[in-house]
Amino acid sequence: MTSLESTIAVSSAPTPVPPKPKEAETGPNEDPTGLIEEHILPRLDPAFVKYFLDVIAKAPPGDKILIQDVRANPEKYRSPWAIDTSGHRGVSDERVTSEDGTQFTVRLYYPDFDKFRTGGYTGCPVHINFHGGGFVTGDLMVEAQLCLNMREAGVAVVDVDYRLCPENIWGKAVQDAWATLNWIRSSSDKLGIDSNSISIGGVSAGGHISLILQHMARDAGIPLKLCMPTVPPSTEGLAYKYYTDSPFPSFHEFHRAPILPWKRIQYFGKHCFPDDKLEEIKAMWPEWWIAPIKAPNWNGLCDTFLRTAEIDPLRDEGEAYGMKLVGGGNKVTFKRYLGSPHTFMYMKFLESKREFDEDSVKALRVAHGITIG
Repeated sequence: MTSLESTIAVSSAPTPVPPKPKEAETGPNEDPTGLIEEHILPRLDPAFVKYFLDVIAKAPPGDKILIQDVRANPEKYRSPWAIDTSGHRGVSDERVTSEDGTQFTVRLYYPDFDKFRTGGYTGCPVHINFHGGGFVTGDLMVEAQLCLNMREAGVAVVDVDYRLCPENIWGKAVQDAWATLNWIRSSSDKLGIDSNSISIGGVSAGGHISLILQHMARDAGIPLKLCMPTVPPSTEGLAYKYYTDSPFPSFHEFHRAPILPWKRIQYFGKHCFPDDKLEEIKAMWPEWWIAPIKAPNWNGLCDTFLRTAEIDPLRDEGEAYGMKLVGGGNKVTFKRYLGSPHTFMYMKFLESKREFDEDSVKALRVAHGITIG
């Protein structure tokens, strides 16, 4: 089988951090607003800088928006890259029951079977996607474009509308994710899915969920073809009181990043880990659910394709998780997208986004052994 490394231009260890620009050095970018810090500006993709100044800088700060308003008027606050794929060809919704009896929706994206079906076909490989949004925002629309792209690999994609905070106590999203994995395995015949060819992944908070499931699946004896976390947090960062609580340099260096600054992390944190519930949450779940990098066993985990963004406070902790995998003797492929902020994979005008989409398809085809026939 073709290796992931030979298919995608990646490194087998995290990319070295480029040197910071000198104080007097200037880059091609200009920011007359002064909203982007001087040490960050020259390192960003100019296409992102333009978008930031034209769009993001003119919008209300994300940390000032009341979550009640978001729930009451989701269309007003929905991201510009979100699309509604309900009713699209090959797309259908199903209801899944979580461990506590709560039902939630998953959306299935089936590939073009005529394009990918080969001799001996017994079911479609499947990739489970967990969306980002700090465990507080997000739905079946926010990563629909990513799901449509991933099904071009020849896999079915299951997008999970897991429960969000603060309406639900933190950790219910993980229960919903685990329920989805087990539902797929038990319903594989009905769904036309190969239960022996499953991969998982997600962006940001969704990446965090996939890290947890990687360990849970190993412990339960469930084989996974690939874990594909993108810009994942791997520590208890949402529970930090100060950004300096993090031991990782990128968390300090980019605490005022144009995307996911410390104030935005605090916003998610107060909804996920409020002071009056923090001890209750810690008592409910294993410590490593909150901080996957603290998992007790690093042996026998599935292959991992771990992707990070250069201009992202979560970069170093994501890559540190990958190095823990390497230390456990697991196969890990790293890729850091240079010049890119935390949410680059959604922005169609960025070259790194186009590269990201191509990498997703290639990685899934390699992991599931898919060829175009």
